[in-house]
Amino acid sequence: MTDNPALNTSDSNPEESSAALCPCGSGTQFLFCCQPAISGQQPAASAERLMRSRYTAFVQGEVDYLIATTHPKDRSGLDRANLIDPQIRWLNLKILKTRKGGIDDSRGQVQFIATFNESGTFASLEENSHFSNIDQRWYYHTGEARVKAIKPERNAPCPCGSTQKFKRCCGRPR
Repeated sequence: MTDNPALNTSDSNPEESSAALCPCGSGTQFLFCCQPAISGQQPAASAERLMRSRYTAFVQGEVDYLIATTHPKDRSGLDRANLIDPQIRWLNLKILKTRKGGIDDSRGQVQFIATFNESGTFASLEENSHFSNIDQRWYYHTGEARVKAIKPERNAPCPCGSTQKFKRCCGRPR
């Protein structure tokens, strides 16, 4: 394991993986956060929880979960082979705002920024996502997205979300 959060993977050790913090940025262990939703044990209880678990599914390459949590009317256009881009490494998620999306709501919105690295280039995806609740299950419906390239300065905070400067984290020569 490296001290660079953008390069850390815990796929090799299942115990370490279950004790690790969830990629969604909640500060909770994966085992108690997004894992129950992704594994099918318990559906996401809100639009925000679904957004977080879908982000984690992108991080972990969980294509089946992404398809299952897409609104049934929107699934036919999904290309299973291209849903996960192997060149993209998701780094962090920041929830900006939620509107509705609770247990008693039929619809919800979540605005977020997800930072990623694609073939050595940093960028952010800002999206206002729309969710629908059908029979007590939340589904991703649509979203308005904007991608913006990030050119981190040496002394700026690292875009991976660590507390280090870029030069001491992802910008460090390997």
